Amino acid sequence: MNKNLDKIDHIVVIMLENRSFDQMLGYLYTDQKNISDAGQPYEGLTGKETCPYSQNGKITEVPVSRISTSDPYNYVMPGADPGEGYPDTIEQLYGVTPKKKVGLPAPPAEPNKGFVNNFAGKALPEDKDRTPPIYPGTKAENIMGMFTPELLPITSALAKGYAVCDHWYCSIPTETLPNRAFIHMATSQGVLWDSVYNAQGKKGPNVYDAKTIYEEMDQKGISWKMYACENKADTLPNYTHAKSGIQYLIDAPAANFGLFSEFKKEVADGTIADYTFLEPAWGATGNSMHPNYNVAAGEEFLQEIYSTLRSNPKVWEKTLLIVTFDEHGGNYDHVFPPRTAAQPDSESVDKEYGFDFTQFGVRVPTILISPWIEKGTVFRVPKGSTPMDHTSVLATLEAKYDLKPLTARDKAAPHVGAALSRSTPRPESDNPLAKLVAPKYTPPVEQKKHAAHLETMAGHLAASWPYKGKKWDGTYPTFGSSQEARKYYAERYEDYFLKPT
Repeated sequence: MNKNLDKIDHIVVIMLENRSFDQMLGYLYTDQKNISDAGQPYEGLTGKETCPYSQNGKITEVPVSRISTSDPYNYVMPGADPGEGYPDTIEQLYGVTPKKKVGLPAPPAEPNKGFVNNFAGKALPEDKDRTPPIYPGTKAENIMGMFTPELLPITSALAKGYAVCDHWYCSIPTETLPNRAFIHMATSQGVLWDSVYNAQGKKGPNVYDAKTIYEEMDQKGISWKMYACENKADTLPNYTHAKSGIQYLIDAPAANFGLFSEFKKEVADGTIADYTFLEPAWGATGNSMHPNYNVAAGEEFLQEIYSTLRSNPKVWEKTLLIVTFDEHGGNYDHVFPPRTAAQPDSESVDKEYGFDFTQFGVRVPTILISPWIEKGTVFRVPKGSTPMDHTSVLATLEAKYDLKPLTARDKAAPHVGAALSRSTPRPESDNPLAKLVAPKYTPPVEQKKHAAHLETMAGHLAASWPYKGKKWDGTYPTFGSSQEARKYYAERYEDYFLKPT
């Protein structure tokens, strides 16, 4: 147990998608010389950071820039979906293409210098089938465009009004689903990809079978629940658990899953779980903030989550809300992630690249919100300590509820209890969002219908389940829209998991 964590009864996590720390919060305190309102140093942008761009035999330095409030495409920047897998991330951080089976390259003399070239080579080549499509006028320099506090009033006010973690890293330098696995299991079982080889080493969608934090909580009688934003078919053990392919969650009782509207009602009733994991709405019309979808919709969602928790003072006083992002999504950040991560378990070596999971991924925005947190806090661990990553959520649950660590990674991870430093909660009148309204935005050009990447991954997982008595034939379906992918998943989930026995 931890005395600070004794101040709260509920931990709520919202994990958004694919944005780097600099892109969302780099300019938070730039105009204050990167000193917070509480007088603490902040690892933000100075405005002098640059990244080289090689074009036609000429190298130019592209500086970071503030996305303009008048740019008609500002909330869908960088205008295309950057590369986010392991080879892309290594190129972004090290400036070289990783070699097969040899592990990480040598630490670069000038790290984080491959973002512009990678974006130009990965995201910009013409491809009529690209999803999501590229917005008109998108150029390589866009990857150095950063959101400002003016564009992100909700995220910025929460970061200034409570605690911002300026050295929180995603768990591994790769894409979405393996990083999401870490917040549930403290491992991805040696998997670096959303899909290719599963945790059993067979070709197919990733299906993880490691022990989860939910099993530990179930054994101790700690309540937990997951909520999705959309229709019920998106929530029946599917979105997090289907997309991450975590078997324990796929098999878990339907009572552990619900809609965001149910979460709001349970907050009002004072019946929310000890641990809540919230999921955004995926796809071009969603609020996940995934590039190049509408970031303003995510601002609205964050304000709604925060307002929901504050609507019941008794719940609010006993809650810690953690806002984080699963990975950087190929977006620029100037801080090189440490190569000091604890190898999660003996299975954690990627077969293709020889990566041993001892490097963290890129910094992602993470905000800690509670009335027990002082305004203007920059929360980081002491120098020389294990950095915070997604398994710090698990470490916090483990410290709060006396749960056993799942792997070496969460055993080494610091928890966030020290952020709850106040001796009394802040008064109800102290509300950083009291006079703020989330921005509204509609892109000038409507994106063509398509299934988002995670929706497609959910469909691929469902394809591997027996359906109407037939085994998987080894082929993957394609989907022309979000609706097609969701319908496909829901039908197969109902047939395989919910049909009468």
